[in-house]
Amino acid sequence: MKRWLAGALVALFSLAASAQGFPERPVRIVVPLPPGGSPDTIARVLAQNLQASWNQPVVVENKTGGSQNIGADAVAKSPPDGYTWLLAPDNVFVINPYIAKATSFDPLTDLVPVTEVARILFLLVVPSSLPVNSVQELIAYAKAHPGELNFGSSGSGSPQRLSAELFQLMAGIKMNHVPYKGAAPAVADLLAGRIQMWIGAANSLLPHIREGRLKLLGSTAPQRLANLADTPAVAETLPGFAVDTWLGIFMPAKVPADIVKKVNAEVARVLGDPEVKAKLAPQGIELVTHSPSDLARVIREDYVKWGKLIKEADIRGE
Repeated sequence: MKRWLAGALVALFSLAASAQGFPERPVRIVVPLPPGGSPDTIARVLAQNLQASWNQPVVVENKTGGSQNIGADAVAKSPPDGYTWLLAPDNVFVINPYIAKATSFDPLTDLVPVTEVARILFLLVVPSSLPVNSVQELIAYAKAHPGELNFGSSGSGSPQRLSAELFQLMAGIKMNHVPYKGAAPAVADLLAGRIQMWIGAANSLLPHIREGRLKLLGSTAPQRLANLADTPAVAETLPGFAVDTWLGIFMPAKVPADIVKKVNAEVARVLGDPEVKAKLAPQGIELVTHSPSDLARVIREDYVKWGKLIKEADIRGE
């Protein structure tokens, strides 16, 4: 009994010491999407600030493919020591489990929530060449030209796809889905008029909206936003329409709870900085941090919500 107790105490003190000294070597943040999008932007802001305070390298690695499952799988199979993180959008946890092809990991059990980091403002835009200037006109145009309009997404299980499917379902219209490997190539085709609608993150769209190359028809927030007061919410035309996309940080399951707690606190410190918030707000990124248990609750609720839509719209993996 004494020997067992001594061993338990040694293990306990070892865990505490590991959290106190963490990090003692480089930390890797895996982003399962290409550079340039909101997840990549936030990861690099985090890396820069954490590296300065920790005096350890914090490296961002873009590991794309498989509807973000390739990057998530790599993190899930990493050593549970706290040195490999996943910064990923909600679809990895609440959409992919329904439609992704068989994977060798389970995002709901093989990854542990650390904290939510942001809510991403989504905007509904069309090319300047499309003869519509409002959500109402877009719906009317789609009904008058059935099967002629295309909408883009970052893949079958992406929030862009789910947003557009929800829009179609509530508006009673049908468009063609064109999947891409990321926002950048989709927006390029949108600007060229090869696709006619995109619902996506504001940071990649606002520059083109300001230049007049894209028309901003609405936001996916439940009501108008203070910094876009002249932009109607889609819900003003389709009551109840809302897409609240989030990003979170995760680690492999079995990472010591004290390391999860420490990282949660450090990320909250960085993202709570008014200068950091001010830097990202114009890009439509609302920084939000929560406890691991709060993020776990959000995952459970969204898993049920999006699962219902996936079944109703008969969305399947490609």
